[in-house]
Amino acid sequence: MIMTYRLAKLVFFAAAILFAAGFDVVAEVRESNLYWAPEAATVGAKKIDTLLNFIFYLTATVFVLTQSVYIYYLVKYRRRPGSKAYYSHGNNKLEIIWTAIPTAIFLGLVIYSNRLWAELHSPAPEDSVRVDVVSYQFGWDMRYAGADGRLGEVDVHSYSVDNKFGLVPDDAAGDDDFSSTELVIPVNRPVHIYLHSRDVIHSFYVPQFRLYQAAVPGRTIAWVWFEPTRTGNFELACSQICGSGHYNMKAPIRVVSPEEFEKWQAGKIAAKAEEAKASALARTLRTSTAASDPSGSAPRNKENKL
Repeated sequence: MIMTYRLAKLVFFAAAILFAAGFDVVAEVRESNLYWAPEAATVGAKKIDTLLNFIFYLTATVFVLTQSVYIYYLVKYRRRPGSKAYYSHGNNKLEIIWTAIPTAIFLGLVIYSNRLWAELHSPAPEDSVRVDVVSYQFGWDMRYAGADGRLGEVDVHSYSVDNKFGLVPDDAAGDDDFSSTELVIPVNRPVHIYLHSRDVIHSFYVPQFRLYQAAVPGRTIAWVWFEPTRTGNFELACSQICGSGHYNMKAPIRVVSPEEFEKWQAGKIAAKAEEAKASALARTLRTSTAASDPSGSAPRNKENKL
């Protein structure tokens, strides 16, 4: 009995040492980029990795120690000539300890996981960069707010060839919005995604962001937000099989410095303003032509005969 209790204490201290050493191993693995997942690139992704690493090394430590104890007793009490079986009634104190410790760890994981989930799904900060992302077979369209800083209102039942973002015609806030085929976002600033689908179910999937969210037709998914922590080029992919061209449903993501993002945004806003001026001029010319020729036919030049 005393031998069993001492062994239990030895196992407990060995587990504590291995578990503490596991965090150093995690740090070395992350720096050497040997971890099974791509390097985290958002604040939320790093917190998710911390939780997964904790669970992984805790599980590995428990597995190694329990198997070691199992093998130890398997060898120590193996059947041998002249040995007699020994009956033990048990140790209530030891049983309480090895029941209480896993229970406490499990409850701690439940509480931490619930808090992390609530944090990742909390309302996006007010200073977030807001981007309207529309998925379709087989591509992505992004829409940013124009000079007024407001995204135009969307009606998810109004998608058409001429209205690919489903904008409400009477909402003037959408007149200066500009679109892009790539998702350009600033580093160290929250990004709020409004996710839509024009046809079938798609998914917004970026492994480095530890982010997966289904895009459902007829709905606006407005709770997706993240904060990039490093600049670089990433890939937005659809991981929901959506048809024959699913394999090619990708879009580039560029995380840039705040200065570079503002420069890119200013260029897009200026280009949108020029486009609006050109469209207004074209409408004016068409109106003038129609007013000068009510019949709708252009005037003909008569030849002067000599």
